[in-house]
Amino acid sequence: MKIQYVITFGICATVATTALADLELGDASKLPPAAAKTGVTYEKDIKTLFERSCVKCHGGEKPKSKYNMETLAGVLKGGAEGASIVPGNSAKSALVHQAADLVTDMEMPPTDKRDKYPALTKAEIGLVRAWIDQGAK
Repeated sequence: MKIQYVITFGICATVATTALADLELGDASKLPPAAAKTGVTYEKDIKTLFERSCVKCHGGEKPKSKYNMETLAGVLKGGAEGASIVPGNSAKSALVHQAADLVTDMEMPPTDKRDKYPALTKAEIGLVRAWIDQGAK
């Protein structure tokens, strides 16, 4: 839970919000290791993975959770729950934990839809980790 202080018309109020960055992440030691590949970019290496497994729900005019993963800008912006990646730190990025099935009830793609939307493999999650660790460019 994240506490935000909001000042409106000179009155300070405390508002509790939950964001992806505040999720109880899984055990980072259970994440697949980051790939050794250098120079990983969204356009060259990551976009096709997201198009295959994520964009059918997180794209278009009404993306789920208002998280549009069709573009690098959209991925970096995040959705209704805030940013899902921490550029430079894949171990603290909710997207990686969700893709690795380490966040209970928030596995991505959802486990009951994987016949239509295939999960990322361990190697692909490693590539996403390398991309994020290298600055998510």
